[in-house]
Amino acid sequence: MKILIDNMIRQLRDMQDGKNWMGPNFSKKLVHIAEDSAFILPKPNLHSVAEIISHLTTWRKETILKIRTGKGSITDDAEENWLSNDKLEKIGWDNILSSYRNTLSELIALLETKDDSFLEEKYYDTDFKDNCEYRFVVNGMIHHDIYHLGQLGIIIKFLKDNNE
Repeated sequence: MKILIDNMIRQLRDMQDGKNWMGPNFSKKLVHIAEDSAFILPKPNLHSVAEIISHLTTWRKETILKIRTGKGSITDDAEENWLSNDKLEKIGWDNILSSYRNTLSELIALLETKDDSFLEEKYYDTDFKDNCEYRFVVNGMIHHDIYHLGQLGIIIKFLKDNNE
C-alpha cells in the first residue's frame, strides 16, 4: 500500500509546482529571481534567496542519504547547512537552482520506490542522535519546505520593495 507515500510525494510536488491553499509555490516565487538579486540580503538577519535554496538542497541531499544508507552525515551546525553568499556566488545561481530541482526529483523518485511500511522503518539521525522512523524525516522535509517557502515570500517582498 502506498497511500501515505503517495500523499507525501503529492505534497512535495504541489509545493514545487502545484496549486497550494497557502499561496504561491516555489516555482512561482523563484521564476523572477535573477542572478543579480539571488544573493542580496534584503534586511539584516534575513537570508538571501540563494542561501535558502542552498539550505533546502543540503537537507534534501541529507534525506536522500538517510533513505539510501540508513544514516545521516551532517548536523545542524555543519558548514554546508548555511553556506555564505560568497561561497554561493562562486557556485552561481543557475547551478544552485539546478541542484535544488535535481534533489527534489531524486527524492521523489526514491520515495516512489517505497510503500507505506517503509515509513515505519528506522534510520540513525546524526542531528538528533537517535534512531527515528522514516516518516519523521519525510514529514520533516515537507514541514521544512513549507517553512522556507513562507520565508522566501518575505525575502522576495523585501527585494521588490527595495527596487521600487
